[in-house]
Amino acid sequence: MKKFSLVLTILIVALLIVAGCQPAAPELGTEENPIKWVFVPSGEMESVSAGAEAVADMIFKETGLVVQTFVATDYTAAIEAECSGQAQMGSLATFAAITAADRDCAYPALVATRYGSPTYTGQIIANVDSGIKSIADLKGKTFCATDETSTSGWIIPSIMMRAAGVDPKKDVEVTFAGSHDAAVLGVYNGDCDAGASFVDARTSVEDEFPDVMDKVLQVEISMEIPNDGVQFVKDFPEETKNILVDALIKIIGTEEGKAAMDAAYEWDGLEKHDNTFYDAFRQLLDSAGVTAEDL
Repeated sequence: MKKFSLVLTILIVALLIVAGCQPAAPELGTEENPIKWVFVPSGEMESVSAGAEAVADMIFKETGLVVQTFVATDYTAAIEAECSGQAQMGSLATFAAITAADRDCAYPALVATRYGSPTYTGQIIANVDSGIKSIADLKGKTFCATDETSTSGWIIPSIMMRAAGVDPKKDVEVTFAGSHDAAVLGVYNGDCDAGASFVDARTSVEDEFPDVMDKVLQVEISMEIPNDGVQFVKDFPEETKNILVDALIKIIGTEEGKAAMDAAYEWDGLEKHDNTFYDAFRQLLDSAGVTAEDL
């Protein structure tokens, strides 16, 4: 019996020694364990990807943290990346950011500014030859939205349609173009009678199509919508998050950083805001009888 106890003790000690010799998991933010940052295809994929990678390079120079960026195929995939642990931080569009927070996956830390404002407006647009002058005129027309979970590219326009007596599911033939640029071009080319985007996505294609302002008209502008920004998964290390938040604010304050952010998402600044920043928008969805699950 004593011999058995001795052998058992030796085995336990040996196992503890072996366990102690196992290498620790690589620290987050290193080459072996980079911080994965997911973006959504807000505009041209190549532009978003290039801008994101440039910002990641600047983060490394500023903090020494290794950040690996990637662009998800759509908004839903970006949400799932944060909820499944494929990404530790994200730059999700407004509705996607709210959804990720409501699912207890990721929470806002920074909100972007455009033209100095942390909010923006959406627009319903129409081809000049469509005869569309109001939202009510959308009945029986074709409509280029951006993505099913895009705030300004579909959710808000669909709410505006309901308010004007247009059923977005029955009264219009919807095509999801995939991005705001694509929705504008769909209307410009006549593929759709009307469409939706943020204000003013037409300028994004103006260099290539100088007459876009004449051929694609503004029909209606939405209420104020909170901007997108930067979110972190709920268990992200607080100290590392603070380092990244401060670094991103510093980076976008430089010409190089602002150019990269502009290329990715047309951001011109970043402000610190938490999840409560989106509460008024949540109340708007509630008052319209729309839930995240429905959408």
